[in-house]
Amino acid sequence: MFSKYNKRFFMIILLIMFFFIIILFRLASLMIAEGEGHREYAENRIVKSISISAPRGEIRDRYGRLLAGSRPSFAVEVSKNDIVNEQINEISMELVQIFQDNGDAFIDEFPIIYENHRFEYTFDNSIDKWKNDYEIPSWYQAKEAFDLLRIRYEIEETDPIDVQQQLLAIPELSVPISIRTWKFNDEMKKEQWLKKFYIPDDQQHPEDAFNWLKEEYFEIPDSYSRDEARMVMAIREQIETQLPGFMQYQPIKIAQDISQRSVTMIEEMIYDLPGVSVVVEPIRTYPEKTSAAHILGNLGKISQQSEIERYINELGYLPSDIIGKTGIEHSFESNLKGQDGTQRVVVDSKGRLVRVLEKEEPIPGDTVYLTIDIEFTKKVEQILEDVLGVIQSGGTYETPWGSNKLVGKQGPRENANAGAVVVTDVKTGEVLAMASYPSYDPNLFVTGINSENWESLLPENMRDPLAPRPLMNIAMSTAVQPGSTYKMLVGLAAIEQGLDPAYKILDRGFIQVGEHTFGNWLWNQSRSTMGNQGLYEAIAQSNNYYFYSIANAYDYSKERALPYEMNIETLVEYAEMFGLNDPTGIEIQIPRERYGGVPDPASKSRMVKAMLRNHLNRILTLSDLDEEKVEITDETLKSVIEELVAMSDENPPRWQVYDNIVTMGIKTERANAITDLVKYSYYNQNYWSLADTMNFSIGQGSHAYTPLQMANYMATLANGGVRNQVSIVQQVLNKHENVKHLMERNDPVVLEFNKDDSLDHIKRGMLAATVTGGARSYFNQFPISVAAKTGTAQREGKIPPADEVIYLLEHLRHFNVSEEAVKNETQRLMQENKENHLFKDEGYAMREAIKFLNPSIRNSDLDQFKADYDNFSWFTGFAPYDDPQIAISVLIFQGGSGGYGAPIFREIVAEYMGLNQKENDTISLFNSFQIE
Repeated sequence: MFSKYNKRFFMIILLIMFFFIIILFRLASLMIAEGEGHREYAENRIVKSISISAPRGEIRDRYGRLLAGSRPSFAVEVSKNDIVNEQINEISMELVQIFQDNGDAFIDEFPIIYENHRFEYTFDNSIDKWKNDYEIPSWYQAKEAFDLLRIRYEIEETDPIDVQQQLLAIPELSVPISIRTWKFNDEMKKEQWLKKFYIPDDQQHPEDAFNWLKEEYFEIPDSYSRDEARMVMAIREQIETQLPGFMQYQPIKIAQDISQRSVTMIEEMIYDLPGVSVVVEPIRTYPEKTSAAHILGNLGKISQQSEIERYINELGYLPSDIIGKTGIEHSFESNLKGQDGTQRVVVDSKGRLVRVLEKEEPIPGDTVYLTIDIEFTKKVEQILEDVLGVIQSGGTYETPWGSNKLVGKQGPRENANAGAVVVTDVKTGEVLAMASYPSYDPNLFVTGINSENWESLLPENMRDPLAPRPLMNIAMSTAVQPGSTYKMLVGLAAIEQGLDPAYKILDRGFIQVGEHTFGNWLWNQSRSTMGNQGLYEAIAQSNNYYFYSIANAYDYSKERALPYEMNIETLVEYAEMFGLNDPTGIEIQIPRERYGGVPDPASKSRMVKAMLRNHLNRILTLSDLDEEKVEITDETLKSVIEELVAMSDENPPRWQVYDNIVTMGIKTERANAITDLVKYSYYNQNYWSLADTMNFSIGQGSHAYTPLQMANYMATLANGGVRNQVSIVQQVLNKHENVKHLMERNDPVVLEFNKDDSLDHIKRGMLAATVTGGARSYFNQFPISVAAKTGTAQREGKIPPADEVIYLLEHLRHFNVSEEAVKNETQRLMQENKENHLFKDEGYAMREAIKFLNPSIRNSDLDQFKADYDNFSWFTGFAPYDDPQIAISVLIFQGGSGGYGAPIFREIVAEYMGLNQKENDTISLFNSFQIE
């Protein structure tokens, strides 16, 4: 029995040994005989996880027409882990050569350039250019530049965050300053860049840094020229610094939207370019180019510190990602972004795809539907551009609906080269068209705008705030006086308080208020008067005398009170009822919508105090303090200035102001001049006067409203007093989940009036303006009744030249001073007044030098060769009169006459109502809006 079991056990052992021997032979075969082949296979098969960019969500108009979408494009990516260090410079140079041969750009953010026979940091150049553009002395540090801007724009010195927000709200101004560190943004970027590459302190001069990076960090051979070395470093900077270390396996994009020829050349050389791959990626495209550009906005790289903190640190964006910077692209960034996909693939050693292991598809961003009709918008834009061209040339604007010569006694308005139009639905508040001219092509920004294109978008004269700025959204961010378009609210307030619209006031030409004369426009123009007029005629003829009277509840022609009460608080109340002091609610966050422009006693006092504080900051120095009475410190000077500002509320008599100033510690020899300044230029102005009410009543003074606000004001008049939130976004569609989100809007504000027919009287006057009034010549052939009002907003002052110094030198012969003497005196004044920021401006210093050398010269003499600014031109209203559908506001920069906006208004109504409809058209714009 035992032997039987031993035999079985022996057989099992033999069997196991047999299989073990077979395994050993197979392993030997794999490792020795076939080892080299398998080793090569393993080395040439690499598993990678690759990110797949999600297409950015689309933006479409109310009818689904594409406004912003994506198109396929070729990009070049480099996987750092797949490149042998010894080859990286050679590979980079090969790629540069391919791109240059085919006219393709690569991503070049290397911040050292060679220009003007020297090496420079682009960081420093950006700061210098910004200072030059905004006339900031070159030696100013960030805090000094910030304070100069605050003083220049008359912003009260409060919390720096509040000041920064007010500065950023100024459309033409950029403020690249961190108030946390009091450094320029580019200054901080430079510090971070130097730290990132571990550049030694003694090698941080741009030329030293360039050579150190070339030789020590990137180890670029001496055989490469300076330009070749720089381009290689630009490529390598992208490869080596765009991602944190734990993500080095991710490919880095080094070129976007390259040509088919570059793609072919790279594919042909793929064996010589390990780690390099060409991928297809979606890229933003705007098929309508410049149309609706200010609504759509533009894209850009993550660059500002606030963007880095939000998008990279908080939301996990990659540093190379493109984000929405302005317009809908910015406001709906989270909807439009989409979710990137990934795929795990096997590639060979040359980076060629072998097979896909698994794939997670990217999820495109949501589709945002706007309220605008792009075809209607394009017509509005073309009408605006055409009329501006005629105004500039002083020609005749002809259409089937009228022939109007757009030139007055002053000749062509050559500077009428910018403007805006807003068209809204009076029933819903939806924007149907919003145009600012000039415009720009947002396609320039999709992969990063180059310096040449950027320069083309800047104004030719940065010193002129009214120079055409293609990037400016005038409709939202330009707030100016409304002129006579405001008079309807004064009339409405008076009716509500008890004015009889039929009551007639005799126009006597002008009203004298102290030293001020307030004349009707016709009196100012030709010393003529308009006779007796009631409300309808006064609106139609834009009778200033009438509105001066009803705003003060006083008939100046008969020198007796009118039978109702009126004050500035009531007038302000009606302006606020119609939304003129509030944002409209439009869903565009950048640029910021301007609002808060209704003047009142409190805002006037704040403005006077801010101006006084800024003036004192400019003229008072430590040398003005008496060391026997006070400690000579910056804190003491600041305290003195604040005491002087606070004293404006009391407005004491002059002797008391003088005593207080001496007591505060200002030297006696300076006390008289400071006393006269604060007392007569500021304290006496720090109250609401009758003159202020006069200006308020005709839309002049400190009123400031945007075309968007004015359109909503017109819509509220037209629809019977329902103030809607202005909206430009209709809905957001998530195609992935097939979910539609209609935009939530604030409930309409239904205004309450004391009299049921108050608005009817106002609208009747606006109808008269187009039938018998100032705008009748523009509508006498028009088949549709409309209600509208002209407006002229005063713009005083001289147009500043692009370079004040050059201007002064060109006209020195008229000032009886020599060029050599002026230049020497200018330098002396700048040296002796280093603490006064005004003298850090060479143009200002030269003006003072000329006046010193020739005391008979005044500022007006120096400015006599500069052109005058012309007035803003407004035209606002609604149509049709009997059944209002749309509200329109038109603003023209330096248009001179309010009537010049009338042809724009008329042609927009004609387009909307289908009057230009061709025989084969089956539907008008008006009907298309209704059947939606």
